[in-house]
Amino acid sequence: MTPVIESHKLSKWFGEVVAVNNLDLAIEPGVTGLLGPNGAGKSTFIKLALGLYAPSRGTLRVLGEAPRNNFDVLRRIGYCPEVDKFYETMTGYEFVFWMNRFRGIRRNVAAKLAEEACERVRMTNRMDDPIAEYSKGMRQRIKLAQALASDPELLFLDEPMTGLDPEGREELFALIREMGREGKTIIFSTHILYEVERATNGVVLLYNGCVLAQGDIHQIRGLIDEHPHTVTVVCAEPHKVARHFVNETATLGMEFASDGPIPSVTIRTRDPNAFYQRLNDAVVADGLAIDSIQCPDDNLQAVFDYLVH
Repeated sequence: MTPVIESHKLSKWFGEVVAVNNLDLAIEPGVTGLLGPNGAGKSTFIKLALGLYAPSRGTLRVLGEAPRNNFDVLRRIGYCPEVDKFYETMTGYEFVFWMNRFRGIRRNVAAKLAEEACERVRMTNRMDDPIAEYSKGMRQRIKLAQALASDPELLFLDEPMTGLDPEGREELFALIREMGREGKTIIFSTHILYEVERATNGVVLLYNGCVLAQGDIHQIRGLIDEHPHTVTVVCAEPHKVARHFVNETATLGMEFASDGPIPSVTIRTRDPNAFYQRLNDAVVADGLAIDSIQCPDDNLQAVFDYLVH
């Protein structure tokens, strides 16, 4: 696929502070999570892609063109910023409507699109209330509505889950996945690891302004297979499970626990693929009833910790 965003040796610094450092990156259509701790360079990269900052060095192409002062490109982009600045006496609907008008959309079309966007983020019942009366979650929803209203090809969401309650988060996860299926390209930044896992497998890990890793999360997980995996098998007969691994050279240690309602065995292995295959064979051979298998090293937290440290 042709990359939607492509950078080469991209850098941005503010005085002596380097926010983005020598970034070579290509992001293809679909949903991509831009992941990293605070200060990793996520927001700076987004603002470079939006043309709000000029690169200090290197090149950046968005939708095939340089975004800086390129209004033909910017009209095709939606942006939900991390922070908000509203006219507090304006209603949510008015905010979305006028953002549409500033894009050059005709009045009657802008009104229709504003209503549809408010409905999509479940703000129809409150869209005619002043923004000053909104909760933090409602403010976040109305920001998202203005980003969606013009039906952009490319959508940037900077820390979009901020202020949303659990129900609102679930709705936004579902909306991101839905828009991805519709063919939209969505870049959403977060420092909350599980948020990426809930919305997409595609991830870019940023750290100190550099790309630490990029790709499918399961492929990235393969980068750290040389590190031991910790697997907990919860079952009524953990010792029967353990005997299949006790003499394996890949087994680095095991520990039994009986403090929960069902006992378990935790095994550390340097060969997870062989471990899971042997576990399957053990279940079949001994007729074991496994309640659950837990592997914290398979989640994004472990990937990030291993790659950084």
